Amino acid sequence: MLWVLLAIKGTTRPSGTWLGAFTLFAYAFAFSYAYLNLETGTGALLLFGAVQLTMLGYGYCKGERMQGVAIAGLLLAIGGLVALLLPGTSAPALGSAGIMLLSGIAWAGYSLIGKQSNDPLASTTGNFLRAVPMMLLASIPFVNDFSIDFLGALCAVASGTIASGVGYAIWYSAIRLLSSFRAATIQLSVPVLASLAGVLILGEHLTVRLALTSLAVLGGIGLVLSDKRLANGAS
Repeated sequence: MLWVLLAIKGTTRPSGTWLGAFTLFAYAFAFSYAYLNLETGTGALLLFGAVQLTMLGYGYCKGERMQGVAIAGLLLAIGGLVALLLPGTSAPALGSAGIMLLSGIAWAGYSLIGKQSNDPLASTTGNFLRAVPMMLLASIPFVNDFSIDFLGALCAVASGTIASGVGYAIWYSAIRLLSSFRAATIQLSVPVLASLAGVLILGEHLTVRLALTSLAVLGGIGLVLSDKRLANGAS
């Protein structure tokens, strides 16, 4: 899919970096492995917590600062996310929790690397190509457990090409225009949007908790984005 988009764009040569590829691989592999022993809500909280701390810490070191309304917005968004994901979760296994935290740090690194990309589509394509041999090597210990289900394989291909490949290219295009603080905060919307998509597409029930927490998260993000001092030039 990424090759096709490159051809349509008129750019036939992928770019990317080995560091970008490694952080992409580390995120995907650690994410998949950790979720073998984590509940969905617990894993999401650990992942986004690590992403937030890493990107906010990076932004702080680069001189970015939040004040007043932006701080309130961030706290509101984080509180809403915790209220959405925390109920019903159990304490995670230490090892799996640590792996998911590493996944979050890797994704934050991959996102921050994207701020330097001159061609998001070419960078994403190159990063994915470089990550393939890493993933193949990491999969060797699990070869005896390998099995193929047609529907599962079809869903995996669709997810990889559209949701991941194209989605990551779009993210690389967007993050160049965002400060690290804004980029970190915006990502808090992912679990909320996924939940709302489940309501709209899969017919899942819209609960009061989902509605209120969604308003809290999206409203908090809106407050952060309204702070003009967090424009791209700060990072």
